[in-house]
Amino acid sequence: MKKSFVVAVVIMLAGVIAGCGAGTKNGETLKDSTVNAAEGNVKKIVVGTGTAFPKICFIDENGKLTGFDVELVREIDQRLPEYEFDLQTQEFSNLLLSLETKKIDFVAHEMEKNPERTEKYLFNKEPYAYWKNKIIVGKDNNTIQSLDDLKGKKVLTGATSAAAQILENYNKENNNAINIVYQNGAANDTVSQITTGRVDATIGSDFALPLIDPQGKLKTTGDLLTKADILFVYRKGDPEGQKLADAIDGAIKELKQDGTLAKLSKEWLGADFTSLDK
Repeated sequence: MKKSFVVAVVIMLAGVIAGCGAGTKNGETLKDSTVNAAEGNVKKIVVGTGTAFPKICFIDENGKLTGFDVELVREIDQRLPEYEFDLQTQEFSNLLLSLETKKIDFVAHEMEKNPERTEKYLFNKEPYAYWKNKIIVGKDNNTIQSLDDLKGKKVLTGATSAAAQILENYNKENNNAINIVYQNGAANDTVSQITTGRVDATIGSDFALPLIDPQGKLKTTGDLLTKADILFVYRKGDPEGQKLADAIDGAIKELKQDGTLAKLSKEWLGADFTSLDK
């Protein structure tokens, strides 16, 4: 059954790199309430996302919340009639806290699975994308090739991001050698901060660089730092969350098999990042 989209609040656009959201809140119910009443017992699920990760979750020129993760959530909602998804937007740094305090039921924001997060949160099993993280510097910078080369330098990252975890783990073993600068600015400010020398580098995924730097002022450098599955995040120890995660895994498998997931990736990210083989 096709579902109508109802945007309850139009939110202000802001841009923040490293998988972060804006400070305003938005609610968007993805199924029609009249249809739900006819269908009977449909469980409402609040999905937390952001508004300012270019091509992932952002507000377009028409004031619509859209992007790869957002449209994927809508596709999954189409395939799970037992659930009704309600998209809510907020700061990226608040998403996991909102999950813990039960303000949202799962996070859809290009969340990497790593050991630190796995200790605290539940992930579904079927990745919908893969990230390969590298150091990002100005295109004329040939002096930085590794994390060791970042000792004594300023490196920009988003608080609570997987990139921040890479830097923080390095600092734990190297006497806080890297000066981590936690970002509150916009996506284009990342490019400006690096090109003007206010910071020396950042860390980002292979597909994110052209999204935040369409003019090609930056480049990736050095070897691959990490590669990670991209999954949705749920509360740990929550039977209903596990049931939801299992249902979403089934929908993602369908989306992979019928080519919809790859199509979404190509549309929004410019290539198919839904398989490690791509």
